[in-house]
Amino acid sequence: MTTTALVTGAARGFGLALTAGLVARGATVIVDGRDATTLTSATTGLPGPGRVVAVPGDLTDATHRGALRAAVHRAGALDLLVHNAGALGPSPLPRLADLPPHAFANLWETNVAAPLALTRLLLPFLRTSPDAAVVTLSSDAAVEAYEGWGGYGATKAALDQLAAVLGVEEPGLRVYAFDPGDMRTDMHQRAFPGEDVSDRPHPSTVVPALLALLDSRPSSGRHRAADLLEAV
Repeated sequence: MTTTALVTGAARGFGLALTAGLVARGATVIVDGRDATTLTSATTGLPGPGRVVAVPGDLTDATHRGALRAAVHRAGALDLLVHNAGALGPSPLPRLADLPPHAFANLWETNVAAPLALTRLLLPFLRTSPDAAVVTLSSDAAVEAYEGWGGYGATKAALDQLAAVLGVEEPGLRVYAFDPGDMRTDMHQRAFPGEDVSDRPHPSTVVPALLALLDSRPSSGRHRAADLLEAV
């Protein structure tokens, strides 16, 4: 059972819904988000026997990553690390021929480099937990070719590969690339400006899939929420 977790990008969307689910199970959840007011407002008072420790900041900032490590050190343990924070890039989504190099560099820093840097900092804590798991948020854009999704999809494919290699290099951990599918989130709305995305599933309906994955603890690998929900 997860007793201490760290969920990045927890001020809204799937990160917030997952935090609520973990708190309801009694976990202590360390969370981050770029806007301190939004993060605190969203996570304060979540119902359940667990508690939330908010550490606002930008994951691409090494000082902020150090603050997250310090919060884990104060908690005394880390059983679950969820890399949920991420960037979409320019909106509307540009074709690769129109993707500015600086925009792709920012995507890479947020979606790939920062999660790897944070994982490196926290591995000593994860290695001491008998049931530790690392989860990276994936996307079907990591494995399918969608027009306009080249920059974002490339970073998610890279993150999938990092998760796969980490699972091989750290056999004592479970490392999962988790594809939640389309969800009704701010990021998904930015991907489709002007369109109605209210028909997409609410993030809270996807959380049970990840919790089921963590409970069943299969071998490290890539998993789709749709498949896990069918099994549930």
